[in-house]
Amino acid sequence: MPGRVLVTGGLGYIGSHTVVVLLAGGHEVVVADNLNNASPKVEGRIRELAGEEAGARLDVRVLDLLDESGLAALCAEKKFDCCIHFAGYKAVGESVAKPLAYYRNNMVSTMNLVECLQAHGCRRLIFSSSATVYGEPEQVPIDEKARLTALNPYGRTKLYQEEMFRDLCVSDDAWEVALLRYFNPVAAHPSGRLGEDPKGIPNNLMPYVQQVAVGRRAELSVFGNDYPTPDGTGVRDYIHVMDLAEGHAAAVNKILAAGGKLGCVAYNLGTGNGTSVLEIVKAFSAACGKEIPYKFAPRRAGDATAVYATPSFAEKELGWKATRTLEDMCRDQWNWASNNPYGYEGKPEEN
Repeated sequence: MPGRVLVTGGLGYIGSHTVVVLLAGGHEVVVADNLNNASPKVEGRIRELAGEEAGARLDVRVLDLLDESGLAALCAEKKFDCCIHFAGYKAVGESVAKPLAYYRNNMVSTMNLVECLQAHGCRRLIFSSSATVYGEPEQVPIDEKARLTALNPYGRTKLYQEEMFRDLCVSDDAWEVALLRYFNPVAAHPSGRLGEDPKGIPNNLMPYVQQVAVGRRAELSVFGNDYPTPDGTGVRDYIHVMDLAEGHAAAVNKILAAGGKLGCVAYNLGTGNGTSVLEIVKAFSAACGKEIPYKFAPRRAGDATAVYATPSFAEKELGWKATRTLEDMCRDQWNWASNNPYGYEGKPEEN
């Protein structure tokens, strides 16, 4: 049953891919994005990929969730059936350096959002959580019953938001919240029209590898080569952003059909496979046909050794499973990078 879905941060990396999938599924989508880490050009590309008919069901608003009055006006105007909450700061290293900025932006904005949704009759929310809530896991693969902890302020904001949603659902059983704990999103839309375009120095591995491949950066820094893993580098569960987007659409369909009975439930969205940093570098080199120069650097504070998922619960409950391979991920990432070497805005003008 299609619904009207508010997507916060919907012009960002994961949000934009999810909006394309939601529009294809017949939903009406309203995006709220403050453009802090997104380009206004994304809207046009979403419409292009969606096509004229589906694109007509997209409404984009430039709005910061810290703007309580603006958010309340939007919720009053639109009367949403469901919300997917992507918006938030997401860099581990930056969160260690600027914890107060992360707590304010990630926590206060979410409280504003929940209060505005509730005041206007929407009590269904899908939260963009993260594998960081598992901290340094006691064992891998990780299932949803694993101990929750966090190694850095970014992870703690995700964990605290999860706790807030659990408390909310206890206090009011009309609330339904799906906590989507995803692992390491990579790749891009297969068209090459949408992809990850971080502002400044990338905080995640794949966009950094991509920038080295297109010549924007001289080499990749591999943080830590002394982890207790087969090649000494950190191991993560890399998931194609289109698989992740389809997971969000599956959660929307589940929550709209639940009829007030879902409660607060966590789902891992991952592949179940661990891949090391050096394995990513090798696979990307094969995809782009050139060597990726790299150097080893000290470990980053707050990084875990190995984190990968058991995604069987999401498969059982949401009818969703990641299907794209590491080769698919690197091929689509290179397609995006080679067509958009300087992201959405193009190469800066030379002075």
